[in-house]
Amino acid sequence: MKTPPRWAVWTAHAAALAPAPAGLWRIAMATGIPVGFDQEWLDRADIPGKGSVWPILLSLVAEGCALLALGLVRPWGERAPRWIPFIGGRTVRPYAAIVPAATASVLLTAFGVAFALKIVRVLGGADADPNFPEGTAAVVMSLTYVPMLVWGPLLALATLAYHRRRAAVRAEVPLRRSGVRVNQSSG
Repeated sequence: MKTPPRWAVWTAHAAALAPAPAGLWRIAMATGIPVGFDQEWLDRADIPGKGSVWPILLSLVAEGCALLALGLVRPWGERAPRWIPFIGGRTVRPYAAIVPAATASVLLTAFGVAFALKIVRVLGGADADPNFPEGTAAVVMSLTYVPMLVWGPLLALATLAYHRRRAAVRAEVPLRRSGVRVNQSSG
């Protein structure tokens, strides 16, 4: 197994952390910490209360998915951990990681662009919702979502590095079998 380049490790970790600020902001809202939403709207949504389930669940699912980016730079992204039923200990086929990661990066990038346009419209006053935070609270909310704007591109870069590393390893196998010495630099 080839070691991933340092930039790819950094990129995968950044991708894994990208949704964390927004998730923490949603969890704060769900637990009743004032984040600028209209109290009447929160009461109708039963937040805090039963309505708190969706923002907490969304935050946990987003971060759980984001953490999968680490598999692009960790050994478990090349060989499934032994404790996983049915596939434990087996080599991960490269495209089993590349296709979902590439698809997710495209979708997350599209979401990021749409969300950036929405933030600009809301903060610019062109698209207002009387229930949403205003002023400083709107800026804080927007800032927590800014890292999500780069989640897709970061995931795309980590996926590209994974693809290149795994393709290089596949290309080396026939050379090793033929007795040709292969340079093992980490790129």
